[in-house]
Amino acid sequence: MQGLAKQGVQAKALNWYRIRVEQLLAHHPEVRAGALQSADIEDHLATIGRWQAPEWQKTQVVDALRRFGAAIRAEWLDAVDWPAWHARLAGTDAQLQAERVDMLARGVLPADPTLRTFAIRLRTLQRSLRTEETYTQWVQRCCRFHRLAAPDALAAHHVGPFLSHLAADRQVSANTQAQALNALVAFFRTVHGLETLAIDAYMPSRKPRQVPTVLSAREVAAVLGRISDPQFRLMATLLYGAGLRLMEAVRLRVKDLDLEHRVILVLDGKSGGSRRTPLPESLLGDVRRQIDHVAALYANDLARGLGLASLPPALGRKLGTAAKTLSWAYLFPATRPAVDPLDGVTKRHHLAECQLQKAVSAAVRASGLTKRASCHTLRHSFATHLLEHGYDIRSVQELLGHKDVQTTMIYTHVLNRPGIAVRSPADLLAAAS
Repeated sequence: MQGLAKQGVQAKALNWYRIRVEQLLAHHPEVRAGALQSADIEDHLATIGRWQAPEWQKTQVVDALRRFGAAIRAEWLDAVDWPAWHARLAGTDAQLQAERVDMLARGVLPADPTLRTFAIRLRTLQRSLRTEETYTQWVQRCCRFHRLAAPDALAAHHVGPFLSHLAADRQVSANTQAQALNALVAFFRTVHGLETLAIDAYMPSRKPRQVPTVLSAREVAAVLGRISDPQFRLMATLLYGAGLRLMEAVRLRVKDLDLEHRVILVLDGKSGGSRRTPLPESLLGDVRRQIDHVAALYANDLARGLGLASLPPALGRKLGTAAKTLSWAYLFPATRPAVDPLDGVTKRHHLAECQLQKAVSAAVRASGLTKRASCHTLRHSFATHLLEHGYDIRSVQELLGHKDVQTTMIYTHVLNRPGIAVRSPADLLAAAS
């Protein structure tokens, strides 16, 4: 940010410029800013173009990234046509205006016929919009790597070299490489009907075994105590007290909470699984107040002609007027309604997950912790503290929603006890002397 200040950015705008840069880096967490390619920058700017936001905010992104590239002397700085992108995102480019109209008419489907078919197939398989966008982006990146004119020219022999490029040149993590492979396999399977895919040998990314960061009970209390907003504090406490993933907490609906039995029903979790997890009794008062807040907001939406729950179109048609009941409302609703890209209807979606992430990150800094903690650290702490209190590994596996107990076993390494507590020999030596 010091580089931006030297370029004449006003002090009051520096924080927003920092946010614009962080938004870019969040889409490429495994890649250094200087190692990004111009295609990555243009992909991000194209995503910004789909924002339902004032034009000045979009052009601010262009200026922030251009200045950031100059500050770090990035190779992609000269490869991006900044004036053209400024004109496009400012709405003065006639081609972009036509693309926006066409995009709305197509329900935010890709313009390329092959990618559009791929996106439609993913929707029929009930994949989320986030998965659809990610998978189509991987197909486009593979095409750019091989300099193919269109995705319909993509063949199975293109997959291996692209995956090796990700591992060797981009140095992505094993999870990122696996995601790219899954996207390309899904593309060939759904578009070309290939059940088996002959992929050339490729260089796999190495995934070192990582022990998760865990907070002590005192550290958790310190972090939660420094979240001033009651709604964010409740969400963060549910991450820790119920072992929820970030998106599982954000997507909770009023109907998912059984206050009488102190149970949270987690529907459509990771990999489509569902499970039950305890609702902390200490949060009952906060949860009831949050439901009252949602009810008041819901009543106001009904008075304005809204109130339809944000649901997949097919489920919304199936439920009919039942989709307008309070039970289907999100427990943590967005501050204002927005147009659903799937059906064009104005609805109130859930709170953006980045807001909770920022609140937790700020609380971690304010608490003075030296550990690198995030929202998911609270879930790690939930599992570890249960094991510390003597709960068996199978129970913890069920509460976390892990398919394989080996995934849950990593928390026994955090405890440093496969079955019994281990005392350091240095402590034994000190006790003997």
